[in-house]
Amino acid sequence: MREKILVVDDEREIADLVAVYLENEEYTVYKYYTAKDALDCIGRTELDLAILDVMLPETNGFSICRKIRERYTYPVIMLTAKDEEIDKINGLTLGADDYMTKPFRPLELVARVKAQLRRYKKYNPASGREEETVLFHSGLMINVETHECMLNEKKLDLTPTEFEILRILCQRKGKVVSSEELFHEIWKDEYYQKSNNTITVHIRHLREKLGDTAERPKYIHTVWGVGYKIEN
Repeated sequence: MREKILVVDDEREIADLVAVYLENEEYTVYKYYTAKDALDCIGRTELDLAILDVMLPETNGFSICRKIRERYTYPVIMLTAKDEEIDKINGLTLGADDYMTKPFRPLELVARVKAQLRRYKKYNPASGREEETVLFHSGLMINVETHECMLNEKKLDLTPTEFEILRILCQRKGKVVSSEELFHEIWKDEYYQKSNNTITVHIRHLREKLGDTAERPKYIHTVWGVGYKIEN
């Protein structure tokens, strides 16, 4: 059965673009430009996920999110034109699951939709569940099943080892992973001091391909004497 997604944005070009990308992924999209039409849809349609613009003419996305949470538990992703922490806090406090700041990359939004739907299904006892297979972080998307990695919608050519290191760090985002842990998980072999040099070389190559640096990292942070991590 095709999953049903609500898209609400008074900027018609954005709503139309998001709808096209989602329909290309074979989702059923309910697209509206006003809060009133969106609320009518919520009341009569069994949805699987909602994408809500924060700023709407007659009300705001927070109000719609509040209405959804009065009855439903499906995921909600908020869209905001302002990169302000207060918007994120407000949305998450009201029960939103994720938020993106405009302008955003449609492919990243699609990846977040897929991840939220998988997570929802995984923890919803009413349906069969699968593990998350698409990871994303700041323009970076990793498809675990197809072993594909994209940065800002451009494919990255990674070696299998580089891919595995990046996958592990993204799956444990916010946590420090030691060189020993990385080595054991990738090679399933005994760790020696020289193994640390192996990891260091792969990390350096990964940073080069990501356009990252150890001094001013955007993706892979070094925690000296401990290991590596990707920040939340």
